[in-house]
This record gives sequence, C-alpha cells and structure tokens, in this order.
Amino acid sequence: MTYIHKQFAPAKDTSVKSFAEIVRNFTPNWFAATMGTGALALVLNQFPMPLPGVHMVAEALWLFNIGLFSLFSLLYAARWACYFDEAKRIFHHPVMSMFFGTIPMGLATIVNGFIAFGPAMLGPQAIAIAHALWWLDAALSAVCGIAVPYLMFTRQEHSIEKLTAVWLLPIVACEVAAASAGLLAPHLAAQEGLLVLVLGYVLWACSVPLAMSILVLLVLRLALHKLPERDMGVSAWLALGPIGTGALGLLLLGGDAPAIFAANGHANIGDTALGFGVIGGIILWGYGVWWLALAVLKTLRYLREGLPFNLGWWGFTFPLAVYTLATFALYRATGLNLFAIGADVMTIGLASLWIMVASRTLNGVITTELFNSPCLKHPRWAARFETDVV
Repeated sequence: MTYIHKQFAPAKDTSVKSFAEIVRNFTPNWFAATMGTGALALVLNQFPMPLPGVHMVAEALWLFNIGLFSLFSLLYAARWACYFDEAKRIFHHPVMSMFFGTIPMGLATIVNGFIAFGPAMLGPQAIAIAHALWWLDAALSAVCGIAVPYLMFTRQEHSIEKLTAVWLLPIVACEVAAASAGLLAPHLAAQEGLLVLVLGYVLWACSVPLAMSILVLLVLRLALHKLPERDMGVSAWLALGPIGTGALGLLLLGGDAPAIFAANGHANIGDTALGFGVIGGIILWGYGVWWLALAVLKTLRYLREGLPFNLGWWGFTFPLAVYTLATFALYRATGLNLFAIGADVMTIGLASLWIMVASRTLNGVITTELFNSPCLKHPRWAARFETDVV
C-alpha cells in the first residue's frame, strides 16, 4: 500500500462574501499592505527633491497606515475569537504561517513614523509612544523569529523544491525591529538608549545571518528546480528585504553608537561601530544590487507568462522601500551622488508600484475575492495533508 501526500492549492473563490465570511477568511498576509504603505511614507519623508506636498503625503500615508493596521488587527483578532478552531490551522500551513512575520514588521513602520512625524504633531509624547510600541514590536518579532521556524521543524511539511523567499518573512522581523532601535535610541536617556542600542544589535544578529543562510538555500533551489509557480512570482523581491534592512540597521545603529557609547563611558566602542556600520552597509548594499537585478529579470519573465494578482504583490513594495532607505542612509554617510541618484530613482519606482498594487487591492476588497484563507478549503488541514490511498 502506497501513500501519496498532496499539498493543497485551493481554487480561487470569486463569490461575494458577507462580513462574517470576511472575518472567517482573514489571514495575516493582509498586514503586508501595512508594511508597504508605512515604508512608502518613511521613504517619501526622506525624498530630497523639492516637490510641493511630498511631506504632507508622507504624513497622511502614515496616519492612514495606523488606521489600516488597527482595522486589520481587529479583523484578525475577531477571527481568532469567533473561529478559533479554524484559525489555529494556520500553524500547520507551510506558507500562510510565514506571514505572521508581517504583523511586527507592519507595526515597526508605525513606530518609525512616531519618531519621524510624531514630534511635530504630539511633541515629546510621540517618543514615549514609540518607545512603548518598540518593546511590543521587538517581543513580537522575537516570538515570530523563533516560534515559526519551530513549527517548520515540528508540524509542517517542507521540501527544497517548495522553498521560496517567503521563508524569510518571520526571520526578517527581528532586523526590522533592530533598524527601529537605531531610530529610537538617540531620543532616549543615556542608559536606556544604550540598552535599546545593544538589543538592536542582538535583534540584528538573530535575523541577518539566518536570512543570509536562507538566501544561499534559495539560490540552490532556483538552480535545481527553476522558478516557482506564477502565484509565487513576486516572492522574488522578498530577498531584497533582509539585505536592505540589514544594511539600514547597521548604518542606523552605527550612527548612534559614538554618542551613546561615549555617554556611557565607552567612546572607543562607538567609533568602531560607526565604521563597521558604514562598511557593512556598503557591502550589503552591493549584495542587494545582484538580488535586485535578479528580481527584475524574474519579474519580466513572469509578466510575459502572465502574473496573477494576489496579496503577494505587496512584496514589490516593502523590500524595495527598505533598500531605498538604506541607500538614503549611505548617501548621508558617504555623500556620494551614486547613492542619492539611486535612492531618487527607486523612490519614484516604489511610489508607482504602490499605486498599482493599492488600486488592485482596493478592487479585490470591493469584490471580496482577496479574502481567501487556504486553510479553510480543506477540513482535514489539521493533518497537514490529505492522504490518498493508491
């Protein structure tokens, strides 16, 4: 007797859903929209070209993102409250469970916005809010970075041919929190600032080396099994995320280090961290050039074959945004016009991609066709896979 295990790929549901069905089908990949929207706001806030209203647009996007994140949090909490048995099936799903990482990464864009936009709106209270939210974000990131891989090792079925860059999502959350630490630390008192700075480096170390290891596996998978299915085509851009955020984290933490370590009696450590941040940021940025070029080439190929729209298209936005932010940071650190021009071009491309993806997402919300939980399509998902007897 032979058993064949089949991973389910549910058919697309195009029927209009009631609000109860929307809640029942709400999944954490929706938080990818908050990642892309919040990151675009932060990028536009640094855009140097003197275009009227850019700062106001950036601030409005950040405020909109707070509302979006709050709405998604309520909907997902409602799913767990009302459909607990169905919601917990996500722990067995080898793809959807990866999107738990989008929740703390979406929250991080809000934390960073309180630092960038908050003081002008709320005064010093904005930093206190950012500080409190950062601790929550760091905790959520650490939980995702440990718990989701543990589920991969104990409950889920994975194979090298099914590997995609989606594996990075729960891992990268920690380095996003590390970059937020780099923004927050200079606004805190000496001892508290040192604690946040050191924890920022710890979070960076919990994420970047592991993410780089996954990228090595991803190259092997692409060489052996070629490109993933079209539904996962946009995942090509996710590889840029840990590279851009890793570079940004080193630059921000390194930029903070001299003043913070000096204030705590360790000036020599701070100077070393500053140099390490700039050199490390340049090296990672250069690595990102290769992955960016590969993502563009892969996307062009997918577009020729037909690239179906899904929520994964938000993967166009956040990775490019953090890479753009790292490019802006390198320009501030080096003064090289190479980085300034590159960041400007990427900002324009990012804004164009956001408009395209947001408009198509809005259409999917109106028709309710994007509210589709793959776990619900198969009642026996708790067993992970249906077993057919041959």
